[in-house]
Amino acid sequence: MATTPHILILEARYYSEITDNLARGVIGELDAWGATYERVELAGAFELPGGLRMAIATGRFDGYIVLGCVIRGETSHYDHICNEVARGINDLVMKHMAPVGFGVLTVENAEQANVRADPAQKNKGREAAIACIRMVELAATLRVTG
Repeated sequence: MATTPHILILEARYYSEITDNLARGVIGELDAWGATYERVELAGAFELPGGLRMAIATGRFDGYIVLGCVIRGETSHYDHICNEVARGINDLVMKHMAPVGFGVLTVENAEQANVRADPAQKNKGREAAIACIRMVELAATLRVTG
């Protein structure tokens, strides 16, 4: 990459310990790529699409990483949140050609979330960072403008 990418990490803090682990994986990977970053905290996963839209509007960032966790409960709330968050983020990616790494865990229980978030285990934060950086590289290569 010719220039250092500047990435925004949007963190849904509802399950803060899980998000902290996701962020550790993200930051380790961004540091390895030499990227700079800023972090913004949001209340929960449902706020991620709105936060992403606001961030895109600033034009300050080369890419975005959305982090959060939704754990299935006893009601249909889980399904609504998962669907709307994924749809909302994807709609923004498509409309604005925004490089986004999707690091929102959708799991059955806290144990699954912890394994996926832990940098020493599945390290899904790292995967989201790689996806974001690769999309930033692709946009630069194709000279994509929003």
